[in-house]
Amino acid sequence: MVRMDHQPLSATTPFHDRKRLGWLLSALFPALVLLNLLRFAQGGSLLWLYVAPLLTYTLIPLLDALLGADRSNPPEQAVAALEADPWYRLLVLLFVPFQFLLFVLGCRLAVQHAEPWVWLGLVLSVGGINGVAINTAHELGHKLPAWERWLARVALAPVAYGHFYVEHNRGHHRRVATFEDPASSRLGESFWRFWPRTVLGGLQSAWGLERARLAGRGLPVWHWRNENLQAWAMTALLWGALLVWLGVGVLPFLLAQAVYGFSLLEVVNYLEHYGLKRAVGADGRVERCRPEHSWNSNHVVSNLFLFHLQRHSDHHAHPARRYPALRHFDSAPQLPSGYAGLLLVALLPPLWFRLMDARVLAHYGNDLTRANLQPGSAWARRAGVEIA
Repeated sequence: MVRMDHQPLSATTPFHDRKRLGWLLSALFPALVLLNLLRFAQGGSLLWLYVAPLLTYTLIPLLDALLGADRSNPPEQAVAALEADPWYRLLVLLFVPFQFLLFVLGCRLAVQHAEPWVWLGLVLSVGGINGVAINTAHELGHKLPAWERWLARVALAPVAYGHFYVEHNRGHHRRVATFEDPASSRLGESFWRFWPRTVLGGLQSAWGLERARLAGRGLPVWHWRNENLQAWAMTALLWGALLVWLGVGVLPFLLAQAVYGFSLLEVVNYLEHYGLKRAVGADGRVERCRPEHSWNSNHVVSNLFLFHLQRHSDHHAHPARRYPALRHFDSAPQLPSGYAGLLLVALLPPLWFRLMDARVLAHYGNDLTRANLQPGSAWARRAGVEIA
């Protein structure tokens, strides 16, 4: 395995980001998939529609295994320059126009072809990129310029998941690694039990957060300033325009790609905090979120495709920090692979439990009472913990 440890630098030593050009993989991922759809539209093989899922589920995990992990961190004196460098912001912005071009072309091809294998390839390609776009929205949604936060909601529009902007920023970041967080999976909880809990719980949380915010301003929840309604209006406008242009036949495709897209997000949510819990002090207050409360992965290729999403501990500690400046912490528990290599494993509960449960136990020194336990699971019964 490749290990590129950070060598201490003096304050006068210039810092060179060895991944500077590599981040183009994140920015241009939708452009690569768009080219595949164009090749198919011009009479190319059906296989072009399956390049993206093959890349996601096979090639990226293989490259992660071959290239290993990069645990190096930018020196503190370089962080301000990384944050201010317009190159890194430009790469995030590039993603969105390619995403929308791909989305529109995919919808057009879906109404032109009724073959099931074509539809499946389009859902996996278009829905897959729109799922990755939630990560792009995640990067944009934490930034201080208002226009970046608005662009985050634009990127969420194709999958009708605009409420993620509200729930993630103001809900998940406050409740992460607690039993009350719908986006934090529990030890012994399968993905198939987690999925409805997080999808419905995230929606309820986002609505409740906006209800409380607007009530504090003396406004009703059904108000144009409701950020959930604003985001869903973008989806209604986008989908409505496509329905007018392409007809009602595009609606099943819109729904299918949206479900696949936001389900990719929820698989990643499942990976990121599985079984981890913040302790509750004697005063009843939950401890501050620390690196120990997120699963990290430093696998190079997955991170280059996901704007460093896998350095999740630092993100929770510093949500506004831009992706090239995110750091590795030795105290953070490490996943055995990059996200891409675990997506399918997470869908197979026996395999997932065998891979991850021992890691959760080791992280807590085999003290089950310190873990976030799924009620009724074997681990909860073994720990003798009763959870309402």
